[in-house]
Amino acid sequence: MGKIKIAIAGIGNCASSLIQGIHYYKDKSPEDAIGLMHWELGGYQPKDIQVVAAFDIDRRKVGKDLHDAIFALPNCTTVFCPDLPPSGVTVQMGNILDGVSEHMKAYDDRYTFVPADEPGADKERIVEILRQSEAEILLNYMPVGSEEATRFYAQCALEAGTAFINNIPVFIASDPEWAGRFKERNVPLIGDDIKSQLGATITHRILTDLFKKRGVKLERTYQLNTGGNTDFLNMLNRHRLASKKKSKTEAVQSVTARRLADENIHIGPSDWVPWQKDNKVCFIRMEGKLFGDVPMNLELRLSVEDSPNSAGVAIDSIRCAKLALDRGLGGVLEAPSAYFCKHPPKQFTDDQAHQMVENFIAEKRVKVHEMSDYRGRRREAARL
Repeated sequence: MGKIKIAIAGIGNCASSLIQGIHYYKDKSPEDAIGLMHWELGGYQPKDIQVVAAFDIDRRKVGKDLHDAIFALPNCTTVFCPDLPPSGVTVQMGNILDGVSEHMKAYDDRYTFVPADEPGADKERIVEILRQSEAEILLNYMPVGSEEATRFYAQCALEAGTAFINNIPVFIASDPEWAGRFKERNVPLIGDDIKSQLGATITHRILTDLFKKRGVKLERTYQLNTGGNTDFLNMLNRHRLASKKKSKTEAVQSVTARRLADENIHIGPSDWVPWQKDNKVCFIRMEGKLFGDVPMNLELRLSVEDSPNSAGVAIDSIRCAKLALDRGLGGVLEAPSAYFCKHPPKQFTDDQAHQMVENFIAEKRVKVHEMSDYRGRRREAARL
């Protein structure tokens, strides 16, 4: 099947977990591959994913081998695959733009970033690296609220003819204008805002759908989240949270029997607790009425390691993007976006989205010579 060559913008905790996972599952058998939704997806296994380019703006990571950079501060996720050989990939300087909040500079090095000495790379430089590395897919792991930076990397992907997976709540796939650009250039796009494997959003959605299916009237609900990684520290700046709150809230609203009034639903990050590190604790409360208008309530506490929870989905998202490239598909990939993301262009229940993804994976692939010819035409079209 060959390798799936990817580039990553933002070498934080999520990138660390993803890269550790690629190596962790290399020597596993299907029977031992705990934690994967798919061991093999369209003929591709996790070991087929290869990072060929990486971008960051922290001087503890820029210029370093990727496998050293993923363990550098301020990363704090669980190390479950520590003995990685040199990757041969050097982390390149990215473009800063709004990729870091000003308040992040007020904390010591354990928690925040140390800006690299060199200036941010321009679009031409990023596109050149993507092309020279032969990256097929670019993953966006910018911090929440990085509106300009996300659009910058989306445009770089378009110009390089590289599929784009938008893992954060800046609306690219769910923006008709951006979706149209990727469709016009026939470049695959998955987004927006990755939905963790078993996180707060998917759990809240399943419970909300259960209320609907069992005839329970949901009257009000909240979801509060705390964590100690730089993602939660970044989100202390409430001005950066508008799209995140919208993304998470709409993910739940979309599966209610009737939309709740704004005052009856609250979903969003609550606070940064440094000692939690990459552990995320979620509190969900749901109030409603059962048969005979008899009141009930449900309270749930969920504790998960945040970044591996994300990587478990990203590893499937990457392989779906690769299938789209193999098949000559461009534009928003509706099924993967609906199943893997909180804010896709169109919402479906998770049962529906799961079946859509299985159908997408099962579709017949194009012949090898057609695939090779398509790749050449796609990259040429992107250059034009």
